[in-house]
Amino acid sequence: MILFERTSFFRTLLLVAVLLLLAGCAWFQRPAPSTEPALVRLAVDDYPDFSDGFFLDNLSHGIGKSIEYLQRVPAERTFRFGIDTYDARHLKRSLEVLQALVERRPSPAEVNRFMARNFRVYRSTGGPESGRVLFTGYYEPHLKGSLKPDARYRYPVYARPGDLMVIDLTPFSEALAGKRIVGRIQGDTVVPYPDRQAIEADADFGRLAPPLAWVDDRIDLFFLQIQGSGRIYLAEGGFIRVHYHAANGRPYRSIGRLLIDQGKIPAEEMSMQRLRDYLRSHPEEMDAILNYNPSYVFFKTETSGPIGAIGVDLTPARSVAVDRRVFPMAAPAFLQTQIPVVDGTGRIDRWMDFSAFALNQDTGGAIRGPGRVDIFWGNGPYARIAAGHMQHKGNFYLLVLDPESKVSAAIQDN
Repeated sequence: MILFERTSFFRTLLLVAVLLLLAGCAWFQRPAPSTEPALVRLAVDDYPDFSDGFFLDNLSHGIGKSIEYLQRVPAERTFRFGIDTYDARHLKRSLEVLQALVERRPSPAEVNRFMARNFRVYRSTGGPESGRVLFTGYYEPHLKGSLKPDARYRYPVYARPGDLMVIDLTPFSEALAGKRIVGRIQGDTVVPYPDRQAIEADADFGRLAPPLAWVDDRIDLFFLQIQGSGRIYLAEGGFIRVHYHAANGRPYRSIGRLLIDQGKIPAEEMSMQRLRDYLRSHPEEMDAILNYNPSYVFFKTETSGPIGAIGVDLTPARSVAVDRRVFPMAAPAFLQTQIPVVDGTGRIDRWMDFSAFALNQDTGGAIRGPGRVDIFWGNGPYARIAAGHMQHKGNFYLLVLDPESKVSAAIQDN
């Protein structure tokens, strides 16, 4: 527990002292970083085959979004690729060169020659056991809702609560650099923010967090929080876009893993669709299952989106969510995994090998380390299927222009 009182200098000093003590506690500690870099630079002979399964469609648009972000950051900001670093100016130049290549609509052979001559390629070291990356998916769900609650629309989509505090501990000590806590003031004390069960049990919580809308399905609302953004089609007509604004600071726990561990769903059958089916057929277990995940997400409305962690609209099948502590944000990437082939009835017919260029434009609470990448699939039937079923391993590469490339001299700073 952290003591806090705005008007007391003594209490402020005590707060700093307690924070320094807590810096040694598990609440603040992260696992010790691996001595091995998360990204390893490859020799040209080890480059992957840069075949793009989407024939480069919409890639230029996605690259443009990363360029938008880099235009807003200081040119000297550095981005780490394994043991190497490049500044924002160089990363932006890398994207511009790649965009110019894509817009020429080159053949696969031309792409491979160009990458070998002009780009450095870094491979993710992946998970500690397999050395590969687990690819999952997410999408923009569509929900049914209303601006007013009634017997049907009774599940609130809360805005950020007025009493939620995010405390950056960096100013207190170098040992606390990059660490934050989420809580609220209770008397003269900062306490953890309530968990999912407490929030949903509080009938007056809307006083602190005015609902943006009410939806008709509790399960849909839960998965909206997992996805981070979505559209709510209103009974009054039209729709609103809602996007992640804040969370209660509680750890994310997978209800899918819970049901696997309890033997209720076999691991090989686990998917978002299978989870939904189980919850609907076992309503008596719903409270216990959903409350197993104490994390709770609050939303804001947006006029476009979905919007990624770097503040740009996501591009379907091109934007990926990564751990920003491991991978450089906005950077161009290349992935190799498997994606579903869906038949005319909406069932998965088979899984096929797939590779494509991508952009690091988002992050997520469950995306941790060099062994996880989440692909944004957009919205619609295929997006739901791919996002709900993808759990396939593969390879993930990061790309940056070789500083010695001859094409770099032809690219002028804007």
